[in-house]
Amino acid sequence: MNMLANTAEAFTIDKEILTQKHQLDEIIRKRRLSAVFQPIVRMSNASITGYEGLIRGPSDSPLHSPLMLFQAARKYGRSLEVEYLSRAVVLQTFAQLKLPGKLFLNVSPDTLLMEGWESGSTLQCIAESALQPHQIVIELTENSSSLEYVVLRNATQHYRDMGFEIAMDDLGEGFSSLRMWSEIRPDYVKVDKHFIQNINLDPVKLQFVRSIQEIAKNSGCRVIVEGVETHAELVTIRDLGVAFGQGYHFAHPHARPETHLPASVLATLKGVAGLIISSPSYYLQGNATVANLVKYIKPVDVETTNDEVFSIFKNDEKLYSIPVLTGEHPVGLISRHNMIDRFAQPFTKELFGRRSCTSMMDEAPLMVDRSVSLHELSGRILNMEPYHLSAGFIITDRDVYFGMGSGHDLLREITQMQIAAARYANPLSGLPGNVPINEHIDRLLQRGTSFVIGYFDLDNFKPYNDVYGFRMGDEFIKLVSKLLQEAAQLEQDFIGHIGGDDFIALFQCTDWESHCQQLLQKFASAAPSLYKAEDIARNGIESEDRQGNRVFHPIISLSIGAVQIESKHFPSHHEVAAAATIAKKEAKKLAGNALFLDRRTANPL
Repeated sequence: MNMLANTAEAFTIDKEILTQKHQLDEIIRKRRLSAVFQPIVRMSNASITGYEGLIRGPSDSPLHSPLMLFQAARKYGRSLEVEYLSRAVVLQTFAQLKLPGKLFLNVSPDTLLMEGWESGSTLQCIAESALQPHQIVIELTENSSSLEYVVLRNATQHYRDMGFEIAMDDLGEGFSSLRMWSEIRPDYVKVDKHFIQNINLDPVKLQFVRSIQEIAKNSGCRVIVEGVETHAELVTIRDLGVAFGQGYHFAHPHARPETHLPASVLATLKGVAGLIISSPSYYLQGNATVANLVKYIKPVDVETTNDEVFSIFKNDEKLYSIPVLTGEHPVGLISRHNMIDRFAQPFTKELFGRRSCTSMMDEAPLMVDRSVSLHELSGRILNMEPYHLSAGFIITDRDVYFGMGSGHDLLREITQMQIAAARYANPLSGLPGNVPINEHIDRLLQRGTSFVIGYFDLDNFKPYNDVYGFRMGDEFIKLVSKLLQEAAQLEQDFIGHIGGDDFIALFQCTDWESHCQQLLQKFASAAPSLYKAEDIARNGIESEDRQGNRVFHPIISLSIGAVQIESKHFPSHHEVAAAATIAKKEAKKLAGNALFLDRRTANPL
C-alpha cells in the first residue's frame, strides 16, 4: 500500500513538473507576457521622471508572478530567452503607450554579459521599439558573487557612450552590491525597500539612507528609494533630501499607469499638507493610521477556482490570506489555514476544487478604511473573534481594495506607539517632550523651511498651585494642551510640551496668528471656571510670599512669545529656543492674555 502511495505521489510531482515546463514553453512560444509600469517620482518638484517596466506572466497561470516565472526559467535553463522576451515586451509596450520620461529597463548583469554587449539583444530590442538611448536607463537587477567586474564595467561604459544611463537595483541587499557600485559608478542607485519600510521608526535605517545620500553626492550619483508605502515613509525620505522615490504610496504597477500623481502626494511633496515628523512625535500626535500597515496582496476575483487559490498558497509559503474581489470591491477573505485544513479532508479537493473560491471564503472579514486610526482598529479587533487577528484584515480606500494588514504588524505599531509614549511624551498632556521637539526643529532647519515658533507660558501659575493644589494646577495645564491642539493645524503644525506650564508650537500654517488670538480668547473665557466664586469676584487670589506677606495675584493669563524663524539665521534648535525664550519674556511684560511677535530676522549669534 505504501509503495502504491509513493508511486502515486511521485507521479503527481512528475506531472506538476511537466505541467510547469509546458506552461513555460507555451509562454515563450506564444509570447504570453505583458508589461506593467510603476512611476519613479522626482521628489523636488513632485513630477514623474520615468517608469520602471515590470513583467507579468499570463493571469490564468501559476507563472503570473515574475518571481515564479523567473524561478521556472532558471530551473529549465531558459533564463536568457525569458529575459530577452520580457525586455522586448516592456520596450514595445512603453513605446506604444507613449509614456513620458525615461524607461527603467531591468537587465541582469549575468545576462547582459552572456548575450555579448558589443552587439547584443538589448540593442536590437531598443532599435525595434523605435526608442532612443537617452530614453532608457539600464537597471542592473541582481548581483552575482562570480561577476567579472572589469568586463561589466566595460559593458556598462559601452552603453553609456551610446547615450544610455545605468542604474543599480537593490542597494543594501548584499555586500557585493557595494562592490558593484564602486566598480561601475552608476548614474542611479536604488535603495532596497527593506531600508525604507518603517524608516520613520527606525534610526538605523534612517542613518543608512543618510549615509547612502552622502556617498551618492560625492560620487555624482542620484538615489532612488524603493518601497515607499506610507505617508510617514514619504515625509521622512522627502526631509532627507532623497532625489527620487518609488512605491505603492505613489502608484501600484499598472498596464496603463497614471501620468499624474495623487493630490495627497502632490500636497505632501510641495509642503502644503505634509507633516515634518520625528518618529516619536508622529505617534504621540495620534497620526498613526491603518495606512501604516498596508501590504499589497494580489487579490483574486469571484471567478477564481479553489484549485487556483490553493496553487497560489502552495507557491508562496509566506502568504497568510488572499482577498476576494468583485471588480475593485472586496467581498471576502480566504485564509491559508482554513483552505489547507479543508483540502486535507477526504474528497474535498475533488468535490470543491473547480468551484468558485467564494465557497471557501469568509464572507464577513474585517475591513477597515486606510484612514482609521490604529487605536480605533485595535479596539475593534479586541471586540471580535481572535480569528481576525491571525487571518488579517482588508484595507480599503473609500470602499476600493487598497491592500492587506496583519495582526503582527498591528501589534508592532502599537508597541512602537507605547515605547514612544513612554520615552518621549509628557505624562500629563500626552504631547511630545523635549527630545522630539528638538528633533523637529532641527529637521525644519535642515530642510530650509520657514516657520514660526510660539512659546506658551501661564502667568501667576505658581501662586495658583500653592493655593488650589497640584490637582487643580494640572487642570490648567490640560486646558492649555487642549486649546493648543484645537488651534493648530496638525497636518502642518507641531505641538510640544516642554514641562510644567510651558508649551511650544511650531507653526507652518499661514494664519497661525489668528489661531493664537482665538486661543487667547478661549483661554480667557475658560480660566475663571477653575476658580472659586469669591476669587472670581475679586479677580484673583491672595497668597503669602516667603516673608509671610499677603500678596494679590490676578487670575491666570496666558502669554505667547512668537518668533519668525528663517533657517539661514539659526544653526540648530539651541538658537531657536533662545530666541523663543526672549520673545516669551517680552510677552509676559504685557498685561493679561497677550501675544508678542518678534519679527527680527537678524542672526541671533
